[in-house]
Amino acid sequence: MLVSTLFDATLLGVLGLLIGSFLNVVIHRLPIMLESQWRAECAELDGAQAPETPSFNLLVPRSRCPQCGHPIGWHENIPVLSYLLLGGKCSDCKTPISWRYPVVELASCALFSICAWKWGASATALLWCGFAATLLALALIDWDTTLLPDVMTLPLLWAGLIAAALQWTGIPLAAAFWGAVGGYMSLWLVYWAFKLITGKEGMGFGDFKLFAALGAWFGWQALVPIILMSSVIGAVIGIAMKFSSGLREGGYLPFGPFLAGAGLTAMIFGPSAMLRFVGL
Repeated sequence: MLVSTLFDATLLGVLGLLIGSFLNVVIHRLPIMLESQWRAECAELDGAQAPETPSFNLLVPRSRCPQCGHPIGWHENIPVLSYLLLGGKCSDCKTPISWRYPVVELASCALFSICAWKWGASATALLWCGFAATLLALALIDWDTTLLPDVMTLPLLWAGLIAAALQWTGIPLAAAFWGAVGGYMSLWLVYWAFKLITGKEGMGFGDFKLFAALGAWFGWQALVPIILMSSVIGAVIGIAMKFSSGLREGGYLPFGPFLAGAGLTAMIFGPSAMLRFVGL
């Protein structure tokens, strides 16, 4: 049994490495694609013709070194291994490659292995692997750009509701539905209360949709543990960054990464364990 579980975890871990490599592409390119789309839509509304631009999506053009334009060959794109063999530098111009690329790949590997450990090499494990990969990408996109794209949060929400309807997550459909409603409405109310009191926007609409998606995956009973855990994670990281002078201009942190972190924690340990962690 243990050997079988280790094999499943290794198998899905390798898949996680490959998916993590793709997630790096999504994290970098999707915000650029969305910005290009918004500019084209604005130009159309203004009656102007959007300038023609080369094809740019998740598949084309080939990945290149941002410094010298060196095309990255397949042998330079093997998750983690290529980074180590290249010494963390471009093979052509020797510009350092961000350490975040292998970290994302390793994080994806670890999350996929955990899913295999919990659910075996099964359709359920693959379902939760997709959930984990989406949260990982959303967390880093939001950290970089303060955006939580609808093209990721809304499918995540619907996937949670469909999975509950098909009894794939063990969450009753009614609990998933009210989890989605409660997740969205709770942060929506906080947003408007904060705006009415201070005149400022404390969070974005993407946070509402992400919390709704988490409610769909875990049910309404998990909303309190998730929001408490995300607040604890955010407070710890925020305080650490404040003392290290690492806060960005304006002294704010996006909330999405902490919601995503709490969602991953709920996947691994369960919402009830999260309550015990915060002392409730």
